Amino acid sequence: MEQFEGKVAVITGAAGGLGRAFAERSAALGMNLVLADIDADALAATVDALTAAGAHAIGVPTDVADATEVEALAAKTLDAYGAVHLLFNNAGVGTSGFVWEMSANDWAWVFGVNVMGVAHGVRVFTPIMLAQKEPAHIVNTASVAGFLAPPMMGVYNASKHAVVALTETLYHDLRKIDAPIGCSLLSPAFAPTGIADAERARPARWRNAAAPSASQVLAARELRRAVRAGRLGPAQIAEAAFDAVRARRFYVFTHPAILPSVRLRHEDIELQRAPTDPMSLRPGMDD
Repeated sequence: MEQFEGKVAVITGAAGGLGRAFAERSAALGMNLVLADIDADALAATVDALTAAGAHAIGVPTDVADATEVEALAAKTLDAYGAVHLLFNNAGVGTSGFVWEMSANDWAWVFGVNVMGVAHGVRVFTPIMLAQKEPAHIVNTASVAGFLAPPMMGVYNASKHAVVALTETLYHDLRKIDAPIGCSLLSPAFAPTGIADAERARPARWRNAAAPSASQVLAARELRRAVRAGRLGPAQIAEAAFDAVRARRFYVFTHPAILPSVRLRHEDIELQRAPTDPMSLRPGMDD
């Protein structure tokens, strides 16, 4: 997909962080925007800011973990613009701590958003794109945590590994039918995207009654510090994503300094040795 002006972009998690950066870049390219987020107030503020700057944008409050809400998002997209050409399955959340201390609510929340949110987006929007019979593209936001397994990030790691597998399979399936639809797997490392503050958007049905454990408090503090240290901002990551769309490039690693840790993991697997802590290389995830 090389032409963006006048085309339609649908972006989940669009009220802040990477999602807002995708929206701003899409608007700069002359696209029509359908922005989705679970935070209705922040979403409205984002839509207002973009439209005040001249963009064509609508906001659709959406819980991507809910299949019916993603279906409603697609219906409103077609009602507003009649098509969809670029889909960013971007909404994501995270929680951290020792894996045995994660509650059932933690697993349900993170997998509901990170995995089922992407699955619903692919399930609902791909048939629309196929029926259009014109170039289109899907960008799924994963993470380097989809290729590594850092300690105290078990739920998040598992969810992003699922996104990697889902998106690689999507690529193969689209190629099987020679579809004019590209797909990319966006895998950033630590960056100030808002993921460290995801708890604010946790729905009531998935909130924990118990106070955080010591490991959860420590892991959250370390995550915030790592995110603040990130040298790449959302706008730079968004630009890398659009470069990949233009080039129909599948893997998008915005922090190449992490790749030695990925190679080390592959060596561990091939040599059938115990996994190495990926943080032991001090991989420069903020580069």
